[in-house]
Amino acid sequence: MGLYDETLGTLLVGIFFNTYLYGVVSYQFAAYYQANFNDRLPVKCMVLFLVFLDTFHSVAAIYMAWVYMVTNYANPAALQYAAWPYPFTPIGTAAAAFVTHIFLGDRIYRLTHNKVLYGIIVMMALPTFGLGIACGVKAWIIHLIADMPQINNLATAWLAMQMTVDIFITGTLSIVLARAKTGWPATDSIVRRLIRGAVQTGLFASIFSLGDLISFLALPTTNFYGMFAIPIGRIYSNTLMDTLLVREKLKSQMTSSAFERTSRVMGWIPGPLTNPGPAATSIHLGVHRSLQNSADVASLDEEYSYSALADYCGRSTLQLVTMIS
Repeated sequence: MGLYDETLGTLLVGIFFNTYLYGVVSYQFAAYYQANFNDRLPVKCMVLFLVFLDTFHSVAAIYMAWVYMVTNYANPAALQYAAWPYPFTPIGTAAAAFVTHIFLGDRIYRLTHNKVLYGIIVMMALPTFGLGIACGVKAWIIHLIADMPQINNLATAWLAMQMTVDIFITGTLSIVLARAKTGWPATDSIVRRLIRGAVQTGLFASIFSLGDLISFLALPTTNFYGMFAIPIGRIYSNTLMDTLLVREKLKSQMTSSAFERTSRVMGWIPGPLTNPGPAATSIHLGVHRSLQNSADVASLDEEYSYSALADYCGRSTLQLVTMIS
């Protein structure tokens, strides 16, 4: 193993992967603005904030590689100190995670109208955000990499809380969406797409958070943890943008007016937050379903209200609860 494999090598891998993810997220940002969704102002501001945050952090990470590998090429002693983008990493990650957690918590609230559940998510997300900020500030003050084990307890609490929130949101969304299955191929395909997005919400971020935690505790004087820590923020952004862009596919499977009404109920576009009763999460879709085992086929291409659909398949028909905004 080379002299700098555990320091510059692992750091470079993390920066390369982060830059790749930034390219993916940049495409998602462009696709979002090109789609010209009529989203609420808070949603647009959230996307704009992530554009700025991801760009700033990705540029800062590349600058850090330049500082270590070009500016201090003949000065190995520079590796003993944390360049400022390093302590900024937990701050940027905490900000991206907090925005994603609150956004998905709002989706769960609009989907279930359960204030207690939403309150639990907010109460977990706030201290997680605070711990991430504290971790970054403390690392900024320490500056010397050899002294970074001083924040072991703080980093452990932050990453453990972050994984807990991710898993809680992922589990909640998966359970609610799984209950929405109807047995119809047209609707269940959308449910499966949404469940996949729900699993992605916590799976990849949790894997990288766990890798960050283990490597930081086991090898605090190397840059192994940077290989996991630097890309986490882009993973959160990718998750959030995916939940926004999935609407393009859903829209192609729904009538335009049904999609617009669903958008208002789910808070995608401006409009009052309404609670249409037990069917608050129903999505009016145009589908074809065989109503009998015979050749009789009922065309449901025209829009039906929830009550009309319920006559055919019961009170729990099209519960396609989305986590998209």
